[in-house]
Amino acid sequence: MGKILVHEFATLDGVIDAPTWTMDFGFDPKMGGAIGELTSRCEAILLGRTTYEMFAPVWSQRTAEDDPGAPFFNDTPKHVVSSTLKETTWKNTEIVDYGAISGLKERIDGGIYVSGSGTLVRAMLANGLVDELHLFVYPTLRGDGPRLHGESAAVDLRLERCDQYENGVLYLVYGAPSGG
Repeated sequence: MGKILVHEFATLDGVIDAPTWTMDFGFDPKMGGAIGELTSRCEAILLGRTTYEMFAPVWSQRTAEDDPGAPFFNDTPKHVVSSTLKETTWKNTEIVDYGAISGLKERIDGGIYVSGSGTLVRAMLANGLVDELHLFVYPTLRGDGPRLHGESAAVDLRLERCDQYENGVLYLVYGAPSGG
């Protein structure tokens, strides 16, 4: 059975909008290693529509020479949760509805990688579908912006790992208390 592994860049106050604000902190190479370790465990990608629309035009043009993550993003099967998207432009992509997520977990043996996709992630957290939450927490407060946590039900998590990087970012890995 597959496991949903969520990756987010977040501020101390929980903002997870498009992470252009992370550029001020630089990108510690160890962060790339952690993301590479995470994606190496995954056999599928699950995205919300908005994140898909941001990722597709950028990642579909990248090669391994541009970014070592490009083969993963381009070659891995992608599932976009949307009720409004009618067609995809990025290879290996299918549109699914929210109800298909449990079936994906049953069908896929490895990890299912999720990045961004705040609306989708909030719903999956509330419904107990997230197995691991990988947060890169930046030492900044944004104030406004979409947050990881919404007005939904409370969710308890178990800290499994934490690292600190030279740029002040904390890498926190949480699992569901019951193991997912």
